[in-house]
Amino acid sequence: MAEVTAEQVQRGRGPDPAALARRKLVTREVKSVRERLTSSTGLDRAFDYELLRLFAQYRMSGSIGTLVLAFGIASAALLWVPAYAVMPWIGTVVLASVIIIILSRRFLAEATGEVRIRFWRRLFTLAEGFHGLSWSLLLLLFAQGDAPGAKVFVTTALLIVSALTVMLAASIPVAVYAGLIPITVGITAFFWGRSDIDSVTMVMMAAAAQLLFIFLANRLYKSSVSTIEFRAEKDALIAELETATANSDEARRKAEEANLAKSRFLATMSHELRTPLNAILGFSEVMKNEVFGAHANAAYKEYSADIHGSGQHLLNLINEILDLSRIEAGKYELNEEALSLAGIVDDCSHMLNLRARAKAQTIREAIEPELPKIWADERAIRQVVLNILSNAIKFTPQGGDITIKVGWTANGGQYVSITDTGPGIPEDEIPIVLQTFGRGSLAIKTAEQGSGLGLPIVKGLIDLHNGGFHLKSKPRAGTEVTVTLPAERVMDTLAAVPQPEERAA
Repeated sequence: MAEVTAEQVQRGRGPDPAALARRKLVTREVKSVRERLTSSTGLDRAFDYELLRLFAQYRMSGSIGTLVLAFGIASAALLWVPAYAVMPWIGTVVLASVIIIILSRRFLAEATGEVRIRFWRRLFTLAEGFHGLSWSLLLLLFAQGDAPGAKVFVTTALLIVSALTVMLAASIPVAVYAGLIPITVGITAFFWGRSDIDSVTMVMMAAAAQLLFIFLANRLYKSSVSTIEFRAEKDALIAELETATANSDEARRKAEEANLAKSRFLATMSHELRTPLNAILGFSEVMKNEVFGAHANAAYKEYSADIHGSGQHLLNLINEILDLSRIEAGKYELNEEALSLAGIVDDCSHMLNLRARAKAQTIREAIEPELPKIWADERAIRQVVLNILSNAIKFTPQGGDITIKVGWTANGGQYVSITDTGPGIPEDEIPIVLQTFGRGSLAIKTAEQGSGLGLPIVKGLIDLHNGGFHLKSKPRAGTEVTVTLPAERVMDTLAAVPQPEERAA
């Protein structure tokens, strides 16, 4: 785990993710460079091992084909050379092939971490050189004779073997060269001193073929290295993904534990705080109303009112926190019924009208007539309207105007829009006021009482109804908050069931 600097601790932050990513990348590059410096091929040690493993696998899988080719060429050589001369040669080829097979088996049987890369590369190179030498001995069988077609046969056979060597040993370039050099030297020596057109043609063809084989060997080697690199990158990405998944699972587990702890805390707070709050509210109301007689000092009545108001504010705050917690946890159950959106807005307006009059504010209503009922939770919709209207009254100055509109949306739903003539909210602060416990600069400067939970609760309750929430505001231009309910929540009026006509008597 990366160390956290003192500056980050002082700022209350963890390590920078970008710095961690850069550090991880640098560590990986240093490790790669170290492995390349200690490698004889300039590649990572894991790449060297993969190339050796490919060589062993290719040689193992191509061993049967190589032996079949050897016996086929030996059978064809009997047309020019007696059997007693061919047998030693075929025995040498089989011995070289068996040696490569045994070495490949032993290499593949060793544990990956215990493999000596340089030792096995040299061993495979020597075995491939001996294999090429055993095939080049075929030229000795035809060195003394000059039968028709013999030169073409032996040259073609050795070029086929060269192509086979390139295909099977391409993952170790030095082994390819070790296998091709004896064949190339043998063909050169076989045609040395011969100036007839057939010999010259065969030499040129063999030289061109060997150059082509060397070119193909290099291309196959580069292709093998690229494939291994892509595979290594894929494995590294998979490992990082698994690590990220494990970290995510651990973070999710901790988040679930924190959420459970929060739920337990809220449940405890709900019980432990509401019980004494009920007593505080009850007794303070008795003292405020002087139920058992007048106070000896008039200041006590004022103190009682302050205690009652503070207790009521604390109880409202607890209720808001619990409501928001249930919404965020997805445990807020809607008690849906048919209700009139216009009626709820009118009730809320009358409920808060006294508070608006205290600030000489005017509440105007513009409600479209004959709006059908909607299918929603009455308590939730009522809380939505009360929270928005309370904010409008709170932040609208003395003598300001508040306009409430209720009507149809363009897609057949219904909406409530509340507009005030307050100071407005800067555009960069709108995301802040929509966050939990978020408060704008105006509320902080004016010390307006509030918890910063009103609008998040409104948005959460509207989301539960699959509705929409939109806040539009500019400094010195007022604020407009609009909530919409979808068309599927609007109840259509059903036509009366037709009654069957009475039959004439």
